[in-house]
Amino acid sequence: MAAMRMHHPIFRTLLAAAALASVAPGWAETGKLLLTGGVSSVTGSAGGGITPWAVVGTNATEGQWGASAFATRLVTQDYALTSRGAALAWNDRIEFSLAQQEFNAAPAAALNAIAPFGVAPGLRLRMDVVGLKLRVAGDAVLDADTWVPQLAIGLEHKRLDPGTLAPVLAFVGADTQGTDVYVSATKLILDRGLLLSATLRATRANQNGLLGFGARAPGRGRHSLQGEVSAAWLLRRDLAVGAELRMQPDNLQATGRAAGLGAALRADPWADLFIAWAPSKHLSFTLAWAHLGRIVPGITDGRRQRGVYLSTQVAF
Repeated sequence: MAAMRMHHPIFRTLLAAAALASVAPGWAETGKLLLTGGVSSVTGSAGGGITPWAVVGTNATEGQWGASAFATRLVTQDYALTSRGAALAWNDRIEFSLAQQEFNAAPAAALNAIAPFGVAPGLRLRMDVVGLKLRVAGDAVLDADTWVPQLAIGLEHKRLDPGTLAPVLAFVGADTQGTDVYVSATKLILDRGLLLSATLRATRANQNGLLGFGARAPGRGRHSLQGEVSAAWLLRRDLAVGAELRMQPDNLQATGRAAGLGAALRADPWADLFIAWAPSKHLSFTLAWAHLGRIVPGITDGRRQRGVYLSTQVAF
């Protein structure tokens, strides 16, 4: 399957759906309580910035269609990530999302000092993500006065265009596509303005897939279970602050160590502290301080990648 770009007909269809949502019968009109549908994560599914929640995105409630579109920019000391995409939801039950990520991986050219890989200066990696989420139990708002959380299952299929990094991925035995499967539980304690969410993900993705999927022995090639947690506090109906933590598989490090690279390919958890503001039911902004740990520390002098994350979402 060829990698999808933002001019792909499916992207155009979803973006057109977002425009129609505000005027077409059967589309979300009143919508959900502000921020209770989450925002768009970097992979396109509704939740926090770096992890999905069990909520279904857009403003759609029971019996309604909804659509959303987003754009995100994250810049750290050595890297930069741009993510954009759209989502379509039905009946507050099912969500279909598409996202495209572009990762500025210019430091990767330093890998040519290890072997003649031919990594080009100014390397940019591109990854397409197709997501599907199904709410299977509970309702975050209607069950807010009980102990029952909202539960959802989801998958994210990712396809990476590695450009001139392809020889490096072949060297470590990483694939260019993979599928994550996850289950999320989200609990809204409405009278305290508190939202708690936990996700368990089966994944082979290296750095969320931006460095491929899995690794050859002695690295890890199979799916492993990784935990993700989020907490958000609604300061007022249109403003929330919170934090997220996302564990990641360290698939590549053992392969790199066996090749004499020590901890050069180590992966760390991702985390962020965020503030989300929804000036209207159709528009939200998320600003975060992100900590992505060490990303290929062998070419960045072991620096921990920290930086600012900014995302905008339009939803109907």
